[in-house]
Amino acid sequence: MSIEPTRFKAQAPGLSDAMRSAFAEEGYLLIEDFVAPDMCDRLIERANALVDGFDASAHRTVFSTQSVAHAADRYFQESGDAIRFFLEEEAVDADGNLTRPKRLAVNKLGHAMHDLDPVFSEFSRQQHLAALAKGLFQDPLLLQSMYIFKQPGIGGEVSWHQDSTYLYTEPMSCIGFWFALEDADSSNGGMLAMPGAHRGPLRKRFRRLGGALVTETLDDAPWPDQPAVKLDAKKGSLIVLHGLLPHYSSANRSTRSRHAYTLHVIDGASTYPADNWLRRGANLPLRGF
Repeated sequence: MSIEPTRFKAQAPGLSDAMRSAFAEEGYLLIEDFVAPDMCDRLIERANALVDGFDASAHRTVFSTQSVAHAADRYFQESGDAIRFFLEEEAVDADGNLTRPKRLAVNKLGHAMHDLDPVFSEFSRQQHLAALAKGLFQDPLLLQSMYIFKQPGIGGEVSWHQDSTYLYTEPMSCIGFWFALEDADSSNGGMLAMPGAHRGPLRKRFRRLGGALVTETLDDAPWPDQPAVKLDAKKGSLIVLHGLLPHYSSANRSTRSRHAYTLHVIDGASTYPADNWLRRGANLPLRGF
């Protein structure tokens, strides 16, 4: 069972009192018409251009939240200050060869486009977004970016999770800014969330232990037994996600892609532990807006 979300329209820059209350109560914001369609198109074009320059024969790391095999791959482990390309599980055969054109085989790009690519940096640091973030953080720092293709027919399921599992601070401060670059709904892998469940505990941490990446269980309580909110989002919409809010997206078995861009921001007033999986080299320090 799913319920319909609270929706806002992008109007004056910043965080309104109504938005602040809704975010505190439900753990998400769905803001329609936040980004102009031409800005979405420009990011799609840039992502495709980056994929065109990617040598798929040199790096064939598959990203999947089901098998999590990518966690053992240095190409993934060292992507915090790089632009890396990760493939869909169903786009690679048993011998590691692509089974479809490269543009239709990539699962996502990550994780530093917002600092390393001028088109992504401009999109990530737009004034409207900066004004919104400054209403949510004391000192917002842009930590991670992901471009997610959710390919038609094979776009992988993303299981229920909390973003602070992967991007942990003390105290916890991670917030995700998820942009629908194409229409996203239940037919092509749109998002579901558990409103209000951000007030519960962090269930797991994905962190470095020795030379490996491991998932540590912090609280084995099951997810709340409650209706999920269906976060269908039109092109140009922004979904803001509290780092403790459980959310999910199904596999995309439709003939439509569901391109999206996610930016994760943390508070510079919090501590970012050294055992977080995502690391940035000294030559690429975190920056704000």
